[in-house]
Amino acid sequence: MLWVDNHCHLPPGADGDPLVAAARAAGVETMITVGTSADRSREAAAVAARHDGVFATAGVHPHDATEGVEAIADLVANGSYVAVGEAGLDFHYDHSPRAVQREVFAAQIGLANAHDLPLVIHTREAWPETFEILDREGVPRRTVFHCFTGGPDEAAAGVERGAMLSISGIVTFKTATELREAVAATPLDRLMVETDSPYLAPVPHRGKRNRPEFVALVGEKVAELHGVPVATVASATTAAAYRFYGISPAEQ
Repeated sequence: MLWVDNHCHLPPGADGDPLVAAARAAGVETMITVGTSADRSREAAAVAARHDGVFATAGVHPHDATEGVEAIADLVANGSYVAVGEAGLDFHYDHSPRAVQREVFAAQIGLANAHDLPLVIHTREAWPETFEILDREGVPRRTVFHCFTGGPDEAAAGVERGAMLSISGIVTFKTATELREAVAATPLDRLMVETDSPYLAPVPHRGKRNRPEFVALVGEKVAELHGVPVATVASATTAAAYRFYGISPAEQ
């Protein structure tokens, strides 16, 4: 079985080499390494250039919203990024003022629409505001809620807007009852899988440093919730990721 880890944060330089090698050995043929600031987006592009089958995004995380979007806009216009983001709202930590988060999120929606690129969304404790801004600015035709942590209602609202849901290792946690209900109720063709490594390692690795090679454990739980073979989930989520990002395994 082959997998795509559609959202991870690979370290720069040679530090990422063993992680990519281990992922390859585990059947992860493609990884999307995600930018969360201008500097980290540049690092992500350098990692992608270093490895076949690794692609980069450029975005400003809500934690870093005070840096603005000017640098990201330049990167997106002149780089080889496959998506804008991760972008969004995080009202749990509020590391950036909420008004600034809203402004920067809206600007990145505009970038995605202007360049016809996918939008990768981070939202935490801000579902109504996230949907409000998306509806106002125009939902990009390829949009994903990364590390989806909502319940069935939020999942349905996202799917109604044409969005994908990306499922992380949280789905394996005992406390994630509403998330599992949401995954079970969402059509398989609207799902992708991710690790969000180095964060959120799935069971039985919870509490340890996460790695892209663990994405199959997320897929196994999705398969269990849908009552289908794991190979079905591997095939469906891999195909979905390639469609979503507009890439193929042979590209670099």
